Amino acid sequence: MHTVVEHELELKLVLSPERSIPVPARLTYRTQDPYAVHITFHIGSDSPVYWTFARDLLVEGVFRPCGQGDVRIWPTKIDGSSVICVALTSPDGNALLEVPAVAVAVWVERTLRVVPPGTESGRLGIDEGLADLLAPLPADDLWMSDPWPSDESQDGES
Repeated sequence: MHTVVEHELELKLVLSPERSIPVPARLTYRTQDPYAVHITFHIGSDSPVYWTFARDLLVEGVFRPCGQGDVRIWPTKIDGSSVICVALTSPDGNALLEVPAVAVAVWVERTLRVVPPGTESGRLGIDEGLADLLAPLPADDLWMSDPWPSDESQDGES
């Protein structure tokens, strides 16, 4: 059975130290993709913007700065409120987002209850997939038998 853990929330897109705009978003975690978290940003365009990155990155980012490259996450306080900052970098541009820390922490905890850390690989179905791939088929018996007699002589003649 596959489980989906979702949470709708409003992030702040930081435009400058003095100005930010609200951005509706959805956090999604799927047990059939146990290593990843997905964020969908509804930015008022025809299609939403999607980002996917490691769940471990978000789990760690709740407590301390982490990440490098395209996704960096760190906790901080802004005007006395705890927030998680998420910096995203792509060829199309950069974005700095502020996310309410409590909402993220509660959602992350829900994902960890559904798939505890260290058990993700068991959700991938690798063993079942390999078993299906390597299972003998009825036609395999034909390939296993030698339908052509050997070129070597049976009675030792050359």
